[in-house]
Amino acid sequence: MESNIESPKSNGQRATPFAQTYFHGTRVDLKVGSLIEVGFNSNYGQRKNAKYIFLTATLDAAIWGAELAFGEGRERIYVVEPTGPLEDDPDLTDKKFPGNPTKSYRSTHPFKVVAEVINWQGHPIEQVQVMKDHLKHLNEQGITSLND
Repeated sequence: MESNIESPKSNGQRATPFAQTYFHGTRVDLKVGSLIEVGFNSNYGQRKNAKYIFLTATLDAAIWGAELAFGEGRERIYVVEPTGPLEDDPDLTDKKFPGNPTKSYRSTHPFKVVAEVINWQGHPIEQVQVMKDHLKHLNEQGITSLND
């Protein structure tokens, strides 16, 4: 059934009874109710003090986030709620790829952890290593994140 209610979004999408689910992949051990905030060292790249925090609307992109995050902790994926506006992540959108295929976003506003995804299947170890090698090669070439 088609809805005639316009959503407040400027892109003209119709309202839906289903809320968008967002995920955050990391190795940090968080609790439900915790806030993920800017100002900590990034999980990626040069580990700089993070100006942005990131989330995605796809479980696959969150899995990559967890698998590629620095640290020794267990890979974790959280369901999060943004507390402020989101914008496309320029590393994964129009600056490097057409559109936003991974539905990846960034914000300077905290994300509230509402749940942890417990049962998820990671990528094959070989595929993760290929991605890590690719990122290392980009770094060696001086190609860095647009988020720095």
